[in-house]
Amino acid sequence: MDSLVKTSTQYYNAALDGLRHFEGLGPLALRLFLVPVFWMAGTKKWENFDSTAEWFGNPEWGLGLPMPVVLAFLATWTEILGAVALLFGIAVRWLAIPLMFTMVVAATTVHWEYGWQAIADPGAPFANERVEESAGKLDRAKDILREHGNYQWLTSSGNFVVLNNGIEFAATYFIMCLMLLFSGGGRYVSLDYWIGRSLNPGPGRSG
Repeated sequence: MDSLVKTSTQYYNAALDGLRHFEGLGPLALRLFLVPVFWMAGTKKWENFDSTAEWFGNPEWGLGLPMPVVLAFLATWTEILGAVALLFGIAVRWLAIPLMFTMVVAATTVHWEYGWQAIADPGAPFANERVEESAGKLDRAKDILREHGNYQWLTSSGNFVVLNNGIEFAATYFIMCLMLLFSGGGRYVSLDYWIGRSLNPGPGRSG
């Protein structure tokens, strides 16, 4: 029995050693997932920078933040440069920090009051009163579309939903950036890994 356990452990450890050559795939997947998220968010802010800065500063229909032009500029270029850095896997750990900060700001200033769900799903966990009320409104909207529109054509690209705008997406992106802060860009698949290897040659560098 002891021999079987010892042999199994040896095979298990050998398998883990082999998997370590592929450990960069996890960080790579996170990076490639986040690239379009931050790129689209940042470039959209830049293309509409004046209105973005106005929204940052307006206390009535915006966020009411101080120094809105400065904060809008920082948020915009954090997302744009963060997307580029994630794509090539360079300075991943460093840029994960400001990207996490932007997600905290977005969650607390934009999405917090709407609860957890990004897309309203009545009856699901964390569904608040706002989400539960959306069910009747969505059903009514669908009835109107069925009566006065070509409903089959209108839904041919997907079902209609209610955007609840909760913190779900911001929290998810924060967690993904947090993982990258500790993992780095990934072994073999990031510029960070190869730069670090050239500066400090030796085994065990993960990027």
